Amino acid sequence: MRVRVVGFNASPRKYGGTARLLRVALEAARREGADTELVHLYDYEIKPCLGCLSDVQEACRPPCVIDDDMRILYDKVLGAQGLIIATPVYWYGPSGHLKNFLDRLTVFENMVLLGDRSWVEGKVAGVIAVGADSGEIMTISYILSTLNSMGVAVPPWALAYTKLSTNALSDRNAVMDAANVGLIVARMAQILAEHGPRQWYEPELPWLEDYISSLKAEAEHQAENELRSRENLWKRLLEKSGASSEERQT
Repeated sequence: MRVRVVGFNASPRKYGGTARLLRVALEAARREGADTELVHLYDYEIKPCLGCLSDVQEACRPPCVIDDDMRILYDKVLGAQGLIIATPVYWYGPSGHLKNFLDRLTVFENMVLLGDRSWVEGKVAGVIAVGADSGEIMTISYILSTLNSMGVAVPPWALAYTKLSTNALSDRNAVMDAANVGLIVARMAQILAEHGPRQWYEPELPWLEDYISSLKAEAEHQAENELRSRENLWKRLLEKSGASSEERQT
């Protein structure tokens, strides 16, 4: 099976360091045998999430009630096995347009609470962050944590970053890391595709309630023993302290 890897450029600059490293990653994925596509998020209207699920849980589901270009981007996400997200660092985090994009992917993740599975579960992701100061790792951690919480798989070495901004291609380590992000995302997507789809997150585990009960009982028993041990130690310390005081008086 030939996999598809889509790269999302979350910078308004199609010529900047973020886009350049993303293109390196996509070229590596292409050379690994994947079909690739470069998407510039700023070409699309992405309105902020309305937080529908805070009012009615079932309201957060495809199709999203917001009528904008996310409907196009939803299809691109669902049609890919691998996702590479590249963003500039804006005040220790991703660009605002990318934040809107990630928030709006909640319609896929929320299907777990509606008796289905997350529609992005099992897809593979890597992240590239480009800044001029600091915050690259904070940005990458936020994005990968969010995607993983939606069921997206994160392979080893799935990140690249640099502080050189528009001179990103001069950062040899960042270029190598970006190329490996593309290569690794394509490889892992291929591995998962060959093994077929599977459900990773289980909303119901029949053994869990009994185990929780036994675990609570065990913890309470251990806590009681620890309390008695501390009380005995405290008493011995008091007795020793009293004896020492009598010796000093004599």
